[in-house]
Amino acid sequence: MAGPENGPSLLREEATWSCGALLIGVDEVGRGPLAGPVVAAAVAFPPYGIPVRGVRDSKTLSPRQRADLAPRIRGAALAVGVAAASVREIERFNIRRATALAMRRAVARVISQPGFRERAPQGGGTGYRVLLDGLPMPECGFPHEAIVDGDALCYSIAAAGILAKEIRDHLMRRLALRYPSYGWQSNAGYGTAQHCEAIALRGPTPHHRRSFGPVAQFTLSLPK
Repeated sequence: MAGPENGPSLLREEATWSCGALLIGVDEVGRGPLAGPVVAAAVAFPPYGIPVRGVRDSKTLSPRQRADLAPRIRGAALAVGVAAASVREIERFNIRRATALAMRRAVARVISQPGFRERAPQGGGTGYRVLLDGLPMPECGFPHEAIVDGDALCYSIAAAGILAKEIRDHLMRRLALRYPSYGWQSNAGYGTAQHCEAIALRGPTPHHRRSFGPVAQFTLSLPK
C-alpha cells in the first residue's frame, strides 16, 4: 500500500503487519520550550486500512491543517494514547527522562485498550512493535526501535506527532488565558523574544522550567 500523497510511507507498517504484528508509532512535542509539559502520543492503525491524506511531519503543517487532521487520525486509528510529563517531573527527573516517562504512559494507554492485541493481522494477538521518532531511549522501559526523522518517514510516527502537537498547543493556549503576558497562545512556551522579555519583567510562572538556562538566568537577575 502506498503512503498518503506527498507524505511519509507505510513501508514500516506493512513490514510489521506482514509478520502478524501491529506497529505503534510514537512521537513527542515540547522538549525545547521554557514552559509547559512535554507531551507524547502513540498511534496504531488497523492493518491495511485507508491512510489519512495529508499526514506528514507536524512541523510542516499549519495550525489549521493540524486541527483538521487530528480528528481524522483519531477516527482512522485502531488505538491512540496521549500522555504528558509535567513541569514538576521535568524538573525532578530532567527533560530526557521526563520525555521517556510521557512516552511510556502513551504506549501503555495504547496496549491496554480492550481488544488491541487481538487486532493483529494474523489474529490471536501475536504482538506489536514500537517505533520512536529520533534516537533510542532506554529510559522508556519497553522494547522499541527508533528512526531519525521518523515523523517525515513513517506514517504512524507522523500521525502521533500531529496529535501530540495539537494537544500541547491547545493546552498552552488555555494557559495563556491565565498568563497573557508570555505569548503562549502563539509561541507555545518556546523562548521567543516576547516570552523572554516577559520572564525578565515579570519572572517565571509555576509552569516555567526553572532548571532551563534562560529561565534560570532571568530568575537570578530579578531584584530581591
